[in-house]
Amino acid sequence: MAVSKRWLVLIHAIPPRPHYLRVKAGRRLRDIGAVAVKNSVYALPHSEAAREQLDWIAKEIGRSGGEASILDGAFLAGMTDVQLVAAFQAERQRDWHELAEELRRAKRKPGLTAAQLGRLRKQFEEISEIDFFDAPGRRPAELLLQGLARRDRPQKKKREPPRRVGRRRTWVTRAGIHIDRMASAWLIRRFIDPQARFRFVDAGSYQHRPGELRFDMFGGEYTHDGDLCTFEVLIRDFHLEQRGLGPLGEIVHDIDLKDGRYGHPETAGIQRVVNGIAAKHPADLERLRRAGELFDVLFASYRPSGASR
Repeated sequence: MAVSKRWLVLIHAIPPRPHYLRVKAGRRLRDIGAVAVKNSVYALPHSEAAREQLDWIAKEIGRSGGEASILDGAFLAGMTDVQLVAAFQAERQRDWHELAEELRRAKRKPGLTAAQLGRLRKQFEEISEIDFFDAPGRRPAELLLQGLARRDRPQKKKREPPRRVGRRRTWVTRAGIHIDRMASAWLIRRFIDPQARFRFVDAGSYQHRPGELRFDMFGGEYTHDGDLCTFEVLIRDFHLEQRGLGPLGEIVHDIDLKDGRYGHPETAGIQRVVNGIAAKHPADLERLRRAGELFDVLFASYRPSGASR
């Protein structure tokens, strides 16, 4: 177990009245994962993000008439690093236990709505963000959440024969590509039409040309169908069964449709990267190139070492 030897410590003095000020500060500190070392003394593993969060809380305390100081360093006496790490793990273990119990109760019910599953997914992500030292309860909760997501997936309909589109086709989609269009373009070039050419158009003024294939746009040959995103429709219509596309499609679905159906723990991180690609690169071809590298890596991560294409 890796143990941090550098900590951020917030020490505060809050007026006894009104009482809610102390409660509010305690709640904020708990929300960011801080552990109480003793009364009015809280610790966090050192990081720039933790420093920023403690700065905000210290300022709020000051505006409320209290005082707060932030110390950066190591514990020289009293509580050891090992004891402090154990305290962090114990706090998060309680959170994981409570979530696991809620997941077990949900498992006993006949079915969950997308909103209910999304709420459980959000709870998992919030605890994960402040589980700095990998409390052992995380994995059981993760398995319970994944089991619920699998159980409540809609049953697949009988598939039609796979479609054939030929090679070197022109594929058209809306400009300003994001998760579903990025992933779908990658899927097309990787598995459907390796020599595909792409056009990114203004959907309002676009005029369809003979031979062009439209995806993820109104009236397109390949676009959302019911509760399936375009990426999932392409997998279904072309009978793509390569191992690794299943979880990747579920992640694209959750980011695009925002229904929290599948609840993969890595979804939020992937969404952050995709948002970064879109923010940094306004040109669609560059977005496609960057996103292609991301999806290549993700696809490989879901496949056993040495697996063929």
